[in-house]
Amino acid sequence: MAVLDEQLMAVLRCPACRSELVHRDRRRVLVCQGCRLEYPVREGIPVMLVEEATQR
Repeated sequence: MAVLDEQLMAVLRCPACRSELVHRDRRRVLVCQGCRLEYPVREGIPVMLVEEATQR
């Protein structure tokens, strides 16, 4: 899986709490540094829907 673009990561924020996200490539998720929700990355595209997130 390709690493997400640095510019994209610089602007993406958690839709639930607006905190920064960290990309975990091996698990194919973006992890919120605030509320700890995990957003899936499918085929290189972050799915930034709270309904799709799981609690870490």
